[in-house]
Amino acid sequence: MTFSIVARCAETGQFGVAISSSSPAVAARCAFARAGVGAAASQNVTNPALGGLMLDRMAAGDGASAAVAAAVAAEAYPDYRQLLAVDAAGETAIHSGARALGVWTATRGRDCAAGGNLLANDGIPAAMVSAFEDTPGTLGARLVMAVQAGLAAGGEAGPVHSAGLLIVDRQSWPYAELRIDWLDGACPIAALARAWEVYASQAEAYVMRALNPTAAPSYGVPGDE
Repeated sequence: MTFSIVARCAETGQFGVAISSSSPAVAARCAFARAGVGAAASQNVTNPALGGLMLDRMAAGDGASAAVAAAVAAEAYPDYRQLLAVDAAGETAIHSGARALGVWTATRGRDCAAGGNLLANDGIPAAMVSAFEDTPGTLGARLVMAVQAGLAAGGEAGPVHSAGLLIVDRQSWPYAELRIDWLDGACPIAALARAWEVYASQAEAYVMRALNPTAAPSYGVPGDE
């Protein structure tokens, strides 16, 4: 039902998740990231609590492998869960339970890990990792390219309806959190790519408006001076 990638930017220290699914609002339930700590995805038959648990363990000093192991140990139904994590050192870890749905697989790369279930074929995660590694630019651009590559490689066994992008930087709130929660008859990944194209040029301005509105650029609304 889902394919995703978790990743770290070695240059900026940002973390992010890009994800798509045939299910509604996939990013709301499956994508997790915390500034200075890492990123995680909890998917397949999803238990959202495991995303926060993995981040808590990494915040406490565990690497990605130990954090995923702790989540699996705490979970009553680990065979149904698929977990991905990347930590502050760029280490990645994956758990795919034996009862993951349909065709399922996962792949690790430099500063990233991708996985999916109910896939059209078992090459989708590898295509996502390759796209992430081979794409220059910002973390957001690389994550969007990765999820587009997953779709181009076959995506899910059926149509996708939702997609999301979550990025954290240095603040406690998301640097970017873009969600396409449901589309009929249109591609949510294409819509997500367009949303990132629009948002990317304004992301730093939104951070500045939060930290110091007196130094922020014009808001571009009537009455703004």
